[in-house]
Amino acid sequence: MDIVDSATRSRMMAAIREKNTGPEIVVRRYLHALGYRFRIHRKDLPGKPDIVMPKLRTCIFVHGCFWHRHPDCRYAYTPKSRLDFWLPKFAKNIERDLAAQSALRELGWNVVIIWECETKKIDLLRQKIYEALAASSQV
Repeated sequence: MDIVDSATRSRMMAAIREKNTGPEIVVRRYLHALGYRFRIHRKDLPGKPDIVMPKLRTCIFVHGCFWHRHPDCRYAYTPKSRLDFWLPKFAKNIERDLAAQSALRELGWNVVIIWECETKKIDLLRQKIYEALAASSQV
């Protein structure tokens, strides 16, 4: 059973953004501070990547742990009510993510996934971005 009424829950869910989220902005600020330039939300690429670095042929997706089901993450909990709604929704999100990543790789793009929880730990974020960009530079 939900702890809030349906009107409140509807308002809460409607307030969740698809783009320009807090974790996404953290990653963009960090990349910008490193001197990298990029495009955001390119509609001409599969999955509309959050960050696109054309010179490095790299696309970065900043995934919310809850919505995109980060494995073994405390933020990727499953709601206890309306499982008939949530489970297919999560499965569809994962399927769509995998299809977009596969299509981008077929087009010759490097794909990097940064999880929301990784943006909360700056050392982990720095390491992940460094490794991803180092690998992209060698290609």
